[in-house]
Amino acid sequence: MMDYKEMLEEVKSFKIGEELFKKYWRVLKLARTPTRDEFSKIAIVAAAGIMLIGLVGFIIYEIMLVLPR
Repeated sequence: MMDYKEMLEEVKSFKIGEELFKKYWRVLKLARTPTRDEFSKIAIVAAAGIMLIGLVGFIIYEIMLVLPR
C-alpha cells in the first residue's frame, strides 16, 4: 500500500510530465515544413560540416602514420 509521500511524488511527477508535454506540443504547433531553398541551404551546410570533420580526421590519420617513422 502506498503511503502519502509516495502518492505525492507520483502526482508531482505526473504534473511535470504534463507540463513538459504542453511545452513540446507548443513547439510542434509552431513548427513548419522548410521551403526547398531553406532545406537546400541546411543540407549544404551539413554536408560541408561532415566533409570538414572527415578531412580533419584524415589529416590526423595521415600524421599518425608518418609520425612513428
